[in-house]
Amino acid sequence: MHSSSSLSLLPLTTVRAATTPSLRSKNTRADKVSIHSSSSSSSSPSISTTTSTSSSIDTEQQQQQNRTIPHKFSYNRASPSVRWPHLKQITEKLEDPAPNSSSSSSSLPHAQVIISPPRDTKEEEETPTSDSLLDTNDETLQVLGRPKFVADVLDDRPVQMTPTDYCFLVKWVGQSSWHRAFELFEWLKLRHWYSPNARMLATILAVLGKATQEKIAVEIFNKAEPGVEDTVQVYNAMMGVYSRNGRFSKVQELLKLMKTRGCEPDLVSFNTLIHARAKSGTMLPGLAIELLSEVKRSGLRPDIITYNTLISACSRQSNLEEAVQIYDDLQASSCQSDLWTYNAMISVYGRCGMLKEAESVFQELGSIGFSPDAVTYNSLLYAFARAGNVEKVRELCEEMIQAGFGRDEMTYNTIIHMYGKQGQHDLAYQLYKDMKSAGRNPDAITYTVLIDLLGKAGKIAEAADVMSEMLDAGVKPTLRTFSALTCGYAKAGMRVEAEETFDCMVRSGVKPDHIAYSVMLDILLRSDKMKKAMVLYREMVREGFRPDQGLYEHMLQVLAKENNDNDFRTVMKDMKDVCGISFQSLTSILIRKGCHEHAAKMLRLDVNQGFEPDRENLFSIMNAYSLMGKRTEAHALLDLLREQAPESHHLISEASVVFLCKDRQVDAAIKEYNNINTNIFGFSTGSSSMYESLIKCCEETGYFADASQVYSDMKFYGIESSKDLYHCLVRIYCNLGFPETAHHLVDQAESSDLLLNDFSVYVNIIEAYGDLKQWQRAESLVGILRLRYSTVDRKVWNALINAYAASGRYEQARAVFNTMIRDGPPPTVESINGLMQALIVDERLDELYVVIQDLQDMGFKISKSTILLMLNAYARAGDIFEVKKIYHGMKAAGYLPTMHLYRSMIGLLSKAKRIRDVELMVAEMEEAGFKPDLSIFNSLLRMYTAIEDFKKSGEVYRQIVESGFKPDEDTYNTIILMYCRDHRPVEGLSLLQEMKKQGLDPKVDTYKSLISACGKQQLWEQAEDLFKGLKSRGCKLDRSVYHIMMKTYRNAGDHSKAEKLLVMMKEDGLQPTIATMHLLMVSYSSAGQPKEAEIVLRNLKSLGENLSTLPYSSVIDGYLKNGDHKLGIEKLLEMQRDGLEPDHRIWTCFIRAASLTSSTSEAMFLLSSLRDTGFELPIRLLTEKSESLVLEVDRLLMELGPLEDNAAFNFVNALEDLLWAFEHRATASWVFQLAIKRSVYRHDIFRVADKDWGADFRKLSPGAALVALTLWLDHMQDASLQGSPESPKSIVLITGTAEYNMVSLDKTLKAFLWEMGSPFLPCKTRSGLLVAKGHSLRMWLKDSPFCFDLELKDAPSLPESNSMQLNEGYFMRSGLLPVFKDIHERLGHVRPKKFARLALLSDVMRDKVIRADLQGRKEKLEKLKRTSLLKRVNKKFVR
Repeated sequence: MHSSSSLSLLPLTTVRAATTPSLRSKNTRADKVSIHSSSSSSSSPSISTTTSTSSSIDTEQQQQQNRTIPHKFSYNRASPSVRWPHLKQITEKLEDPAPNSSSSSSSLPHAQVIISPPRDTKEEEETPTSDSLLDTNDETLQVLGRPKFVADVLDDRPVQMTPTDYCFLVKWVGQSSWHRAFELFEWLKLRHWYSPNARMLATILAVLGKATQEKIAVEIFNKAEPGVEDTVQVYNAMMGVYSRNGRFSKVQELLKLMKTRGCEPDLVSFNTLIHARAKSGTMLPGLAIELLSEVKRSGLRPDIITYNTLISACSRQSNLEEAVQIYDDLQASSCQSDLWTYNAMISVYGRCGMLKEAESVFQELGSIGFSPDAVTYNSLLYAFARAGNVEKVRELCEEMIQAGFGRDEMTYNTIIHMYGKQGQHDLAYQLYKDMKSAGRNPDAITYTVLIDLLGKAGKIAEAADVMSEMLDAGVKPTLRTFSALTCGYAKAGMRVEAEETFDCMVRSGVKPDHIAYSVMLDILLRSDKMKKAMVLYREMVREGFRPDQGLYEHMLQVLAKENNDNDFRTVMKDMKDVCGISFQSLTSILIRKGCHEHAAKMLRLDVNQGFEPDRENLFSIMNAYSLMGKRTEAHALLDLLREQAPESHHLISEASVVFLCKDRQVDAAIKEYNNINTNIFGFSTGSSSMYESLIKCCEETGYFADASQVYSDMKFYGIESSKDLYHCLVRIYCNLGFPETAHHLVDQAESSDLLLNDFSVYVNIIEAYGDLKQWQRAESLVGILRLRYSTVDRKVWNALINAYAASGRYEQARAVFNTMIRDGPPPTVESINGLMQALIVDERLDELYVVIQDLQDMGFKISKSTILLMLNAYARAGDIFEVKKIYHGMKAAGYLPTMHLYRSMIGLLSKAKRIRDVELMVAEMEEAGFKPDLSIFNSLLRMYTAIEDFKKSGEVYRQIVESGFKPDEDTYNTIILMYCRDHRPVEGLSLLQEMKKQGLDPKVDTYKSLISACGKQQLWEQAEDLFKGLKSRGCKLDRSVYHIMMKTYRNAGDHSKAEKLLVMMKEDGLQPTIATMHLLMVSYSSAGQPKEAEIVLRNLKSLGENLSTLPYSSVIDGYLKNGDHKLGIEKLLEMQRDGLEPDHRIWTCFIRAASLTSSTSEAMFLLSSLRDTGFELPIRLLTEKSESLVLEVDRLLMELGPLEDNAAFNFVNALEDLLWAFEHRATASWVFQLAIKRSVYRHDIFRVADKDWGADFRKLSPGAALVALTLWLDHMQDASLQGSPESPKSIVLITGTAEYNMVSLDKTLKAFLWEMGSPFLPCKTRSGLLVAKGHSLRMWLKDSPFCFDLELKDAPSLPESNSMQLNEGYFMRSGLLPVFKDIHERLGHVRPKKFARLALLSDVMRDKVIRADLQGRKEKLEKLKRTSLLKRVNKKFVR
């Protein structure tokens, strides 16, 4: 092969430098060494070196190399001087003469036309290119004459030659140049006087066969075969041609053709057949024995060549058993073993790893008359090298040298390969250099081994360098060389270079074998070059090769991925027809390779042809459909199978259940499962996979009860549970709260030899015991585990600590904690958190810091999760101080707050209505990069709604919408509550409808709030519709709903419906209580019908009810509000006669009525009636100045404080109204302060000391609010004069919008502040708020004459009339009422300062000023009209 062609064919990465053409045109030879590839791998051929008849030897390959390498290694097995150099019996006559001293090429002439037989090699032949067919080496030119052609030489021949002479001449010339021999053969055919005979035909076929010129040989044979008749030598020669290439099928065809032509095969024919079969690939077990038997059946006696060939074939397959059988048959026959036989046995023993037996045969050679030759040594050397016994290899090398054999190429190749397999690539490469320095010329085997081991080691650059050196040395790469380099490139991911190497091999005339095709096909497939891959596949098939099943599967996968249906069907057909793979097996292959769509098509085809669907295939396809979300396709496939495979209905139903489970359609899966049980109960049990899939699906979706039922069915049918299923069942029963059952399952699994050694199983059970407060059982289980295992897992200890913690058993948890410290494993953060949780559950929060300090002293670092646990505990307890302390301490320690922490903190502060803290926390959270989530927004909504800051609530709701959050039930319920409190029930109703459209269920409390709000806004129909809607939902209503509705009917004056509510309550199973009857009576009383209320009271008395003062108070209050004081007093006396003494309810009714009387005498009349019943405190407060009254009031408030119905609060409110109305305001002041002291009133009614200066007077009575207002103004005046604490920019007074006993606190305070000319104005954005600027308020407090004396004082004596008067919700000074009406009726609402100036004027002056004001307004309006008209005229003029 010329160097120029070599350089052009190999990849650029392989060829480093150009080489001398003469070096590449010369030929070389290396006998008895070959490279063979493992047929077990289709993508990475394994390269190994063998020796002599014990390894893969190929004489023809070595002869081919002999013609290409100068100074080659000559190893003629027939030369005694080479085989036994230590012997003196050297016969020169046995050596083949060398035609040229520069070339030691020699070859043994064979008596038979086949390869010299007793070798166990897999021969590799190569086809020269068209250029090499015309090459003529120096040796041939010297023999035939350099300037002359064959025809010229033969035409000038001096003697007449016989046909035998011509045969000898063709054979002799063919040893040097096959094309010269072929030219001679053609010259003979051209001579009309000569016709080549059968002997000549056999000779030229043998020459062409050795030269691997199969095509030319076939052409000659096909032309001459009809005239050959029964000449067996011709057929044997042609069989030899095929045999050299391992074309066993062609040899078989020729054997049949011989028999057809009447030519009986001889022993050479069968030996050739055996050799062809041995070379064609892997021999199946038993085939060697069968071939030997076939020879015997033909009536022939096997010779030593037959036996040696078969033993060599067994050696290549490491088939020791058959090799021994053949050897035993040889021994039993008359045929004598030779050295090649023993060499082959050494080889087979070595290949099978039986080194002692191989060495034993080697030792026995001398006793049976044989001396080991170089082949023997190399065979044994290969055996130990294969086992990696480096020391033994070295010993054998020394022994070999001492015996007179030098290290030859085979020896070097064997050791190089050994180092390569051991990964000692540097030693292998060094040995390669030593080989060259020792004068040994590396052959193709050497280079191939090096390239292979370097490629496998990932040193592809070094492998390419070796290929370049090979070309530089003039050694022609073989098939195995190209394959090794191709595989190296493939392994390194250099697929382009691998493809170029393969193409180079093909262009250089080297014919790919099965492995080469397979490797290249795999590379193209992995490179997604499907078109090239299919072209190569078709070429591979044409050459008689087939990919193995793994490669076929890869092809199917790639074709399916590219949706190449035509090629896909072609490959499928080949797999079925050639490989004999069934439809079901093809379906399995497609599933395994992920081609589920094609697998489904194949399954349909199977069913259409009458096959029942395979369980595993069907389940796999369903699983794939589930993963890809192809529900429609899955159901369509199942429906088709149900129609066409009715006998597999049960299997299909099971597949449907499994698919639905995979698709998380647990309801549909349970329904299908129930259908199976209904249809086949008692006939089939179902598969374990169906039960396991359904149980696991139920567990994942929380259908624990259904999973338990399925398991019961599984047990009923006797289906055994797997280990995984036991794990699943334990979790299920723990979630169901049945840890005892889970524990029983663990015992049952262990009794079935399914050891659940996973501690997580026991952890689940212990945790379940802990959740049920059954810490004793958890403790017992841990005790069992301690006896069973030397070391208990940390998770078990932590689970036990948590079980103790769930029951608040801190001492036991601490004992476990100490055990972990003492015996191990050491405690973790979870262990510490368990201790803390135990204290928290036991409500021992005061000990948390003690335990923390103790743990820190022991060297434990307190984690962030522990701190958060403490913080959440204090948050649940509402201890804001501790929460803030922990929070700031955590930040100081470097622990950054998490979103969960911000959520907890904001939730806690929102509940406490710490508005400023909440807003600061939200701002801090946003600065930290966190955005409020829906939970935080809901907390803000609840807070702002609770403080009735409806503007802020609306802003939060807008932020929710703008942030893209979908409002949840909590959001909607809070917003509706806000609308209700803001007296906007219509918007609340609209939001309720929107909430229902979103599929959200409003709370019952939401309905209650809407009903109450609609009732207050006199939306009677809407309130009634809401009540009916609530009942239609099937909700279980409590009495509070009926009470609210009763109040609504009361306010609407529809007393008949209120009475019907009592009937409805009884129908719903709710018996009306005294409170219910009280509401009914109050509804009558508030409607001015106390007599109706009295009738209800009589009915209650007639029923024998054990009455309290509550129903009497309703009747008495009704009479007193109507002004029927005498009837009220009569009912009081009647109550006493009924055995009931007046209590706080009766006192409150009389005091409130007295505060509203117009004259002092009427008030004293009512209070005297109380005194007559034994309660004289109110009248004494008006008439006495004793200091003992303070103690009595204080004692009374302490007594009333614990009572229900806000007894103390209502009593103080009524008392404050009375004292303020009759000008005992100093007394009202100390009573007010006593109420704050005894927590009747809040401590933060006004907050001047907190630098807030705000006040909240909601729920106070008018008198109490006026007392609080005066005290608040006094405090602010002191603060403004002293300059501390500083006032904010604006001061807010919260009055609320509710009415207290028909009195509006907002109107009352406005009237009082307007009279004083204060700077307080109504809030523009929120009702129920009065706002003043800080600076204006301070100046007013300093300069206003109304603020010169804010001290509350008692009048020297009782006034003759009430100083206050109630009108249209205003509770104002009696003298101010006509002035207030006059100003508001004539001027409307005016600013406080203007109102104060007008109120101070006399009636005449006020009338004059009001007239002037009205006249000024009129003139201003006329002026505006004239100005507007003038503008319109000017505009028209301009136009």
